[in-house]
Amino acid sequence: MQTNQQWQARREAAVTPGVGNSLQVYIAKARNAELWDVEGRRYIDFASGIAVLNTGHNHPDVMRAVQAQLECFTHPCFQVTPYGSYVELAEKLNALVPIAEPTQTLLMSTGAEAVENAIKVARIATGRAGVIAFRGGFHGRTLLGMALTGKVQPYKKGYGPFPGGIFHAPYPVSYLGISESQALGALQGIFAADVSPDDVAAIIIEPVQGEGGFYAASPNFMRQLRQLCDEHGIVLIADEIQSGFCRTGKTFAIEHSGVEPDLITMAKSLAGGFPLSAVVGRASLMQKAQAGGLGGTYAGSPMGIAAALAVVEIIEREQLNQRAQQQGEQVVAFLRQLATQYDCIGDIRHLGAMIAMELVEEGDAQRPAKALTQALVQEAGRQGLVLLACGVRANVIRFLIPLTAEKEIVSEGLNILSSCLQVVQNMRPAK
Repeated sequence: MQTNQQWQARREAAVTPGVGNSLQVYIAKARNAELWDVEGRRYIDFASGIAVLNTGHNHPDVMRAVQAQLECFTHPCFQVTPYGSYVELAEKLNALVPIAEPTQTLLMSTGAEAVENAIKVARIATGRAGVIAFRGGFHGRTLLGMALTGKVQPYKKGYGPFPGGIFHAPYPVSYLGISESQALGALQGIFAADVSPDDVAAIIIEPVQGEGGFYAASPNFMRQLRQLCDEHGIVLIADEIQSGFCRTGKTFAIEHSGVEPDLITMAKSLAGGFPLSAVVGRASLMQKAQAGGLGGTYAGSPMGIAAALAVVEIIEREQLNQRAQQQGEQVVAFLRQLATQYDCIGDIRHLGAMIAMELVEEGDAQRPAKALTQALVQEAGRQGLVLLACGVRANVIRFLIPLTAEKEIVSEGLNILSSCLQVVQNMRPAK
């Protein structure tokens, strides 16, 4: 068996550097919240494949469901010869989303596809073209996804020009000095200077920003956004691709606000590690799409659907929303204790088990500790812990631990984190 170093050499020759890697370790097997590389070394996974594995690696129910589907068929293509499991999952997702009126579902393969199709539905339903997104938001790496994304590096630089008709407003982040009133005022400024509200098809928002740094929009802000959309006939799209499926202690993060979106995009933990995404929204909007206008050859993979049907059952049976709340309390209590020891921890925030630790210089929110954040991710890898960074300033450690992880495993990972923080702090130059 080849070593990590040997695989890395082959990777550098064969794979474009445009696909980044956090760590140069190559995984051979996984179970729940643990990974083992090709050299047999064990890692605790605090990343969940970037929020894909709320149900953990290789959940036995998910694996059984996919194995059973493999015995039947792999790809007849829903648009050619449909299959009942697609309809069954659509029914279950329609029942799960926090939208009171009748809903309908479209299944795709990736989060970016879900976002693009949500925009298509909003445009055909309203007859309008404009779309408003938020700075710091992430909506995919396709051209339209990048146009919507509110972060240039590393996603947008050099890849333009992007589709037009996209406008960005500031996302309310009190820690960075951006108030709700400023964000709402900026939306009115866009209506005054850039696009008339009656030309705007949709406003798309992550109720909790993912790549942007795990900042959560308050219930008050979401209610005012809903009111604004209602006033002008604008479709409100909740991008729940990273925050959905119990990560925040609710099945969808927008439920914390009590606000009903018009459309919801979802992917990642929908299918327990298998590629599947969805757009679920008001039937009055979804029915506006013409036959053949939505879909894709691989859209609604039978294997992904089988996995997702298992995930929906796991959510209720294993009480994943409650486990997210418990895990969030466990991790945040530990982080707050760490913050009494290290002044580099500027902010700790969470909604359920969607947890962030923002690193700054000497407690100063205006001095992001980007280099320290990168060093911490690498040191954690050396000590057997998989961490992810994010944030508009690249100085946030995000915690996306499988919700099924045992408390003992979580504690072990947190102790490694503490050790790593001590190491990287000692590596910093003296004042």
